Amino acid sequence: MRIARVFLALAVTWAMAMTLGCGDAAPPIPSLSNASEVAVISQEQQRLDRFFADSHAQDMQRYPFTASYLGIKDQQDQWNNVSQAFVEETRRIDAARLEAIADFDSGQLSEARRLSQTLYRKGLERSQALEQYQLQRYVMHQHRGPHTSVPSSLINIHQISDVADAEAYIGRLRNVSDYFDQVIEQLNLRAEQNFLLVDWMYPRIIESAQNVVTGAPFGDGNDSVIWSDFKSKVAALSLEQTEEARLLKGAEVALVEQVEPAYQRLIATLQAQSTAAHKHDGVWRLDETGGFYQALLQWYTTTDLSAEEIHQLGLENVDRIHQEMRAVMARVDFEGALPDFFQSVRQNQALRFTNDDAGREAYLAEAGAAIEAMRAKLPEYFGRLPQAELIIKRVEPFRERSAGKAFYQSPPPDGSRPGIYYANLYDMNAMPKTDIQALAFHEGVPGHHLQRAITAELDDIPEFQRYLGFTAFSEGWGLYSEYLAKEMGFYEDPYSEFGRLAMELWRAARLVVDTGIHALRWDREQAIQYLLDKTPNAESDCTKAIERYIAMPGQATAYMVGKIKILALRDMAQEALGEQFDMREFHDTVLGSGPVPLNILEDNVLAMIAAKQTRG
Repeated sequence: MRIARVFLALAVTWAMAMTLGCGDAAPPIPSLSNASEVAVISQEQQRLDRFFADSHAQDMQRYPFTASYLGIKDQQDQWNNVSQAFVEETRRIDAARLEAIADFDSGQLSEARRLSQTLYRKGLERSQALEQYQLQRYVMHQHRGPHTSVPSSLINIHQISDVADAEAYIGRLRNVSDYFDQVIEQLNLRAEQNFLLVDWMYPRIIESAQNVVTGAPFGDGNDSVIWSDFKSKVAALSLEQTEEARLLKGAEVALVEQVEPAYQRLIATLQAQSTAAHKHDGVWRLDETGGFYQALLQWYTTTDLSAEEIHQLGLENVDRIHQEMRAVMARVDFEGALPDFFQSVRQNQALRFTNDDAGREAYLAEAGAAIEAMRAKLPEYFGRLPQAELIIKRVEPFRERSAGKAFYQSPPPDGSRPGIYYANLYDMNAMPKTDIQALAFHEGVPGHHLQRAITAELDDIPEFQRYLGFTAFSEGWGLYSEYLAKEMGFYEDPYSEFGRLAMELWRAARLVVDTGIHALRWDREQAIQYLLDKTPNAESDCTKAIERYIAMPGQATAYMVGKIKILALRDMAQEALGEQFDMREFHDTVLGSGPVPLNILEDNVLAMIAAKQTRG
């Protein structure tokens, strides 16, 4: 269904994963009073499972790169179709599926399948509700887009284990041309409506795109990023010389004759559109009514909180965290005001690694040590643990200047690729030692890797349900994981505890600046100054963060909203169950259905409480 597939419809770029708004309670649990009723339920559930399986199989055919991301190699030489004709066809398919899902009798389904039916139906409804804003959504921005996802996807997703994989890689290179023509079509559709990017974004995007087609075989110099990747992967096959030469020649021709011209067409389109670009940063410029931004807030937070309410929530939490930071100041005997302490932390080079390769290697090693120490503690707090491997990588140089501070890439269900925690080590001043533990726990374990790998490994949910994109759930879990680590005995050093608080403060401040930019019409400089005044982060960090929030409106609000909800549900369960409360059972309940909206997460926790109380 569209919830799953649009997440990678532009190779994890401009499309957003559909989510479910608040107020959608799970349907009541049916009575299973006799064997004949159970048999009827089984038949209806089998029919629903076939529907889910058929829909997923259709999606894997329609979205070949998404299929590759999930470990399916049927169309390894293809990219996802992003043409407007394909978008319109998808709308028709979604409408038909929405009618079909309503035909299943929820009274004859198990509790778990009723949840699946609800998620599927509401996801389609949510998708339809946002269709009116299709052209307001960015095709690309300075952080991500087809221009960087092509090389990053080939490098990190397209594995080459035999000659067929290598030939598919070459085919995918040839097909970059058609793919980029579809991307250009989407850019032009938006230009016709004056739905352009902010002016300062265009040079960043163009630079990143040009980086991909710089070097051999496009010209002199070192091997370009794609050429280097293909050569190293083919060399690892240990083929006969003539066969290796054939594959290398095929890739070289595709790069020169298809990939480079496609990139130059894209760059020319961006350059032309940049002359008419907007100077205002907020998406209010794309929809004066505010409806687009409010729809994004509902999408990302899975609540009905207004921009004003989220803004106020941010201000309140900034004040709370500042108070907790003052306690850390007292522990390190710092005399002065909190802003003075922030400036001291910013300027303290002892809290930073050297800005060279040795410093970067030291950072990765220390982050890895933090994750290994956490792994040893996980069984005390979780019943279910992931099987997939986790590795830590530096963001590749071709995209590190524009990429975010850190991010995570999920493993496929078959475990053929590890989960990857990416750390952006371009500017080591923006990656202080104070934040290492909290960031590693957020992106690795018990954060994104634990949550997403467990979801991929769940064997009792329909396939589509593994890939739902409820940001408040996943990012709320990541932020909750940072806090949980404190309860697990980490952050013993006061500066590490300060780093944890600084990262939580960062998420609270996001609520203020995101709504400030997109609802209250703050400009980029005003938002940057707010972060400089209220957080200890480096100026480069604050600048890049605000540019991210401008490019990805609403997304950053989900973290704190989700974390607050998860903690509130845990407090509720502890109060209701008393000595019966089991932290491992609570965590397994939160993660056991895959990603869900916050209101359905509450339903799941309430059901766990009720079941535990019934058992006594």
